[in-house]
Amino acid sequence: MKRGRKNSKASDHLPDEENTADGKKLKTADEGSAGGLQSPDWGDLIPDIVLQVFQYLPLLDRAHASQVCRRWNQVFHMPELWRCFEFELNQPATSYLKATHPELIKQIIKRHSNHLQYVSFKVDSSKESAEAACDILSQLVNCSLKTLGLISTARPSFMDLPKSHFISALTVVFVNSKSLSSLKIDDTPVDDPSLKVLVANNSDTLKLLKMSSCPHVSPAGILCVADQCHGLRELALNYHLLSDDLLLALSSEKHVRLEHLRIDVVSENPGQTHFHAIEKSSWDAFIRHSPKVNLVMYFFLYEEEFGPFFRYETPVTHLYFGRSVSKEVLGRVGMTCPRLVELVVCANGLRPLDEELIRIAERCKNLSAIGLGECEVSCSAFVEFVKMCGGRLSQLSIMEEVLIPDQKYSLEQIHWEVSKHLGRVWFPDMMPTW
Repeated sequence: MKRGRKNSKASDHLPDEENTADGKKLKTADEGSAGGLQSPDWGDLIPDIVLQVFQYLPLLDRAHASQVCRRWNQVFHMPELWRCFEFELNQPATSYLKATHPELIKQIIKRHSNHLQYVSFKVDSSKESAEAACDILSQLVNCSLKTLGLISTARPSFMDLPKSHFISALTVVFVNSKSLSSLKIDDTPVDDPSLKVLVANNSDTLKLLKMSSCPHVSPAGILCVADQCHGLRELALNYHLLSDDLLLALSSEKHVRLEHLRIDVVSENPGQTHFHAIEKSSWDAFIRHSPKVNLVMYFFLYEEEFGPFFRYETPVTHLYFGRSVSKEVLGRVGMTCPRLVELVVCANGLRPLDEELIRIAERCKNLSAIGLGECEVSCSAFVEFVKMCGGRLSQLSIMEEVLIPDQKYSLEQIHWEVSKHLGRVWFPDMMPTW
């Protein structure tokens, strides 16, 4: 039997049937000496089982395994094996992750590009890896993708590319994939004209679009997508692309009910970014049309930039504050976010949040998860908060340093008291000491 060599070079091409063993039964040296028992013939495994195994193997290991016998090689070239594929593109000098070898990539494109349907590109922080991803994209002229994801594992390396080079490669996919349903292009130089190409070729099938941190897209560009892609169910974008017109377009009778809307509210330099306000009537129309939508908002703002937010009722369900947020803002959250399901506060300061937590428990009847980092809450107020929320708090992540002992409860006592109201054993989170 001819086996794949452990020291095979990564540049070996994908194996053909002529280059594999003929599938004859494997024999051992002591066959026949042990009562006529034979070792199992791996070539007799059901193809569906081999296919399932191959799907879990890295590409190079998959190629080596395909050289075991003819049947395994036939499985290796089954279209089902190539419908879902992730290209890992890393530079050895800057990444410890193992990359998909260029020669193998060439063979995949040559023999299986028309089978690819669910494709993602995972690149490191180097410009070279992003360029390699674009080169592959530009060759996918014979495939009709359903899912495409461009993932930067470190810094957004796609932003280092010439915009025209990236757009040219992406347009190849948009034009040739007539049934694209899921597109993840965060941190890329995609622009309005390329989105128009996307809409012109995939408006009937697009259901998910994630494009946070795409600075070349304007509110008009994303509005074009919402106006034409009536089947869109999930959308993720930066706050500067959110507008009253966009919410109204997503609320039209032609549009399906949105299931998930994620908004990233980000400021890099304090005082240099202007944040507009969204009209309450636009939010109201949006919720009337999609009453079960998950509205997720990530805030990375400085305290003085929260002016336009939480001034009136906002239908947010999941709220994350990545930077320090004031007591005043958290107080407004309790007054204006009745749909709130999850709240995470990374930092607040040295002023206790007792009143704010109690108000949130009173007004946010759907709250089921909360996380507090660098904040302060008295033990008595925290117990009262848990008592008001009761067993609906499925996730309660509070650092031990957050809780301030008072006359009623010590840190030792609060564990038992909170566990009693939750109906399960609970302990505060502790900072590792190593």
